[in-house]
Amino acid sequence: MHSKLTARLVFTPLTTNTIMKINISIPLLFLLAFLPSTAHAETKGFTSIFDGASLKGWEPTKGAENAWRVADGILIGTGDQGRGYLTYTGHKHLADLEMKFSYRFPGKGNSGVSIRAIEDETGKRDFKSYHADLGHKGIGKNVMGAWDFHTPGRVEHRCFRGDRLVINADDSATITEIKDGLSFDDINSQQWNDVHIIARGNHFQLIINGKLSSEFIEHLPEAKRLKKGMIQLQLHDPGMIVEFRDIRLKIIK
Repeated sequence: MHSKLTARLVFTPLTTNTIMKINISIPLLFLLAFLPSTAHAETKGFTSIFDGASLKGWEPTKGAENAWRVADGILIGTGDQGRGYLTYTGHKHLADLEMKFSYRFPGKGNSGVSIRAIEDETGKRDFKSYHADLGHKGIGKNVMGAWDFHTPGRVEHRCFRGDRLVINADDSATITEIKDGLSFDDINSQQWNDVHIIARGNHFQLIINGKLSSEFIEHLPEAKRLKKGMIQLQLHDPGMIVEFRDIRLKIIK
């Protein structure tokens, strides 16, 4: 039995076709080996928080109960049906996180994503938060892709698209320009744009279509900072429509 097997292995000729199959298969195997790990690395730690079929895990604020709906896997906010926020209820005390999603404005509109949102005890706003500004292309000079501060009781700084803001311990601001950051031409009008929000400690970044749009670092005493809170999607203006999809969250702490 062994001798017959040996003879077949030694004398079976390798045809040109066989050699070509081997040459093609080896690099293909290497490629396939790397693909799964790359895809896994891109999504590692992220969990979908929008099921594409319902508002499960989300709750509209008072006055916006009829403003949010789901159609064709897309979360849609319609300003004519009410203004306000849609709050993620899966975890209402989030500190450090990463969030990824896509958004689109079919027409003009003003929206955004608030993080570390808490109720405003001063009554000046409904909520305090750090707010990532989104809007139609051309909404205002460098407003789209900015950080906005909904922070009664302290300076409400603006960190526009292209700005790197440092909030000093005395609440004064130092602003420098982001080199090679998100430009006006990088924003897709009436098409999907991809967003990545990163909040770690006192450092916050807003990345759109793979480019840094704005970021800030704050050195205020911790008692004056927003340390944890809710995620909220904003519906700002009547007559507007904003759409979200593929909303994913990585909780760091």
